[in-house]
Amino acid sequence: MEKNIKLKLNTKHPFHLVNASPWPFYIAFTVLNLALSLVWFFHYYQNGGKLLLNSILLTAIVMIAWWRDVIIEGTFEGQHTQAVQKGLRIGIALFILSEAMFFFGFFWGFFHSSLSPAIQIGGIWPPKGITPMSYLGIPFLNTIILLTSGVTVTWFHYLMTSTVLNNNPVNKLNVKNEGILSLGLTVLLGIIFLGFQAYEYIHATFTISDGIYGSTFYLLTGFHGFHVIVGTLFLLVCLVRYINNHFTERHHIGLEGAIWYWHFVDVVWLFLYISIYWWGDIR
Repeated sequence: MEKNIKLKLNTKHPFHLVNASPWPFYIAFTVLNLALSLVWFFHYYQNGGKLLLNSILLTAIVMIAWWRDVIIEGTFEGQHTQAVQKGLRIGIALFILSEAMFFFGFFWGFFHSSLSPAIQIGGIWPPKGITPMSYLGIPFLNTIILLTSGVTVTWFHYLMTSTVLNNNPVNKLNVKNEGILSLGLTVLLGIIFLGFQAYEYIHATFTISDGIYGSTFYLLTGFHGFHVIVGTLFLLVCLVRYINNHFTERHHIGLEGAIWYWHFVDVVWLFLYISIYWWGDIR
């Protein structure tokens, strides 16, 4: 029996058996603290804002430390074999699917209220007293910005996967500089998008408290903006890692996940622009 156990322990396989890590416990604690402090902040408890800020910082620190270990395991220890990468791709795809279902619920609420407006809001959509934003203003500009960012990140992905054909060191250097440019443009476009959305919020004629219209508008655009922030940070980290030669033509699963996530953000914005801005305005 002992001999069989030793043989099983010594058997080489392509899967990554992770070491004991404190980060799952720490992240559970910080997320619980984040939820509690958020409730205290909403109910105007004394120092609720400070507690919320501390919880956000603690959560960010633990996330950075955990992801640092994952980068070390995949990039320097070689733990992310082809079999592990396949599992990670499935995990990324399922995560994006869950995010799609998250937005589906908010879109459901929007169409439920807009296609059959309740008598409490006058039976019309947009409700009386609400002046919707023009779809030809900042929303249209942001659509162009996000679609352009989709092109630049695809440009970078093509460069990343095609450099295996460039055996000339000079060509490799040129491709890398072009990759830094394309991915850097994507990050910059994401920041510009967020800047325009903040400007739109500041000059909006209604708030999240203005009934069902304000609630659905700000929940959809706000959560999408949050996803743009996450995607921009994701791509920024990938840019730094790309500059430091962490990726190869055959091993760039983190970068691939960031690109998939960014395309998902683009697609959600198209649905959001067509339904909330364009269709909501022409009605």
